[in-house]
Amino acid sequence: MPLARDIMKRDVISVSPDMTVEELGRLFIEKNISGAPVVNESGDIRGMVTENDLVAQDKRLHIPTLLRLFDAYIALEPPSLIKEELRKMSARTVDEICTREVISVGGEAQMEDVATIMTEKRVHIVPVVKGKKLLGIIGRHEIIKAALPAGE
Repeated sequence: MPLARDIMKRDVISVSPDMTVEELGRLFIEKNISGAPVVNESGDIRGMVTENDLVAQDKRLHIPTLLRLFDAYIALEPPSLIKEELRKMSARTVDEICTREVISVGGEAQMEDVATIMTEKRVHIVPVVKGKKLLGIIGRHEIIKAALPAGE
């Protein structure tokens, strides 16, 4: 079974936290990519940003459902979710829009484990890291290519 280090894409396009959302959108279009790791000056991974993060800026704001109990109104969604939604919708930089809880693997992870993570966590790009340092990324394309019989 192939390991993450064997199938990962090494020439990774990464972005800096201070890149503007507009620059990010242009980069995605120019490079025909759907996401990128967010990396600081030291090469440490700080987050992931995808097309979904950009699309989320243009969605309608969800008004929380309120329950009236006697003379009190109770929001059925936690205020933190509303705050996070507003933060992403008004973001101007990659740092403000990216997902900070990065789902990553080490170079020794088996391909089937990476595929399981992608499916269960509903992510399309998994960074391969050593500590906080980005080594490469594995996307759906790399999984499919590695799963094909040799010579195809």
